[in-house]
Amino acid sequence: MHHHGCVVDIAEYIITYTMCQLQMKDWEKKVTNIPGIFLLKLPTFKGTSPSLAIEVNPVTPAGSSTKRRGIIIRSNSELQEISRLLSNPKVAQLAKSIDDVNPSKESTIKRSGTDIFEI
Repeated sequence: MHHHGCVVDIAEYIITYTMCQLQMKDWEKKVTNIPGIFLLKLPTFKGTSPSLAIEVNPVTPAGSSTKRRGIIIRSNSELQEISRLLSNPKVAQLAKSIDDVNPSKESTIKRSGTDIFEI
């Protein structure tokens, strides 16, 4: 756990919430101790206060995000709903069908010059 660099243990993120939020710029991501899970600062929007969200974004073995923007989760109820949707067997069938139809991607993620947040 690294409070100053703001790498956050998910179980303890509430403790560091205020400190991280004060240090984070809008749309800034912080690495957590779970690969592929990031804390994301959302800006003020339509009168809401700035807030934190979870971004789910698979990572390469080097720790770089594989997508420009992952799945944004703003609350526990949103997480439950997304989990429910993704656990539907028909979604897995759909993904397999897409794999069959789309051309295969051997080198999906080959990035040089990864920008890893050093701790």
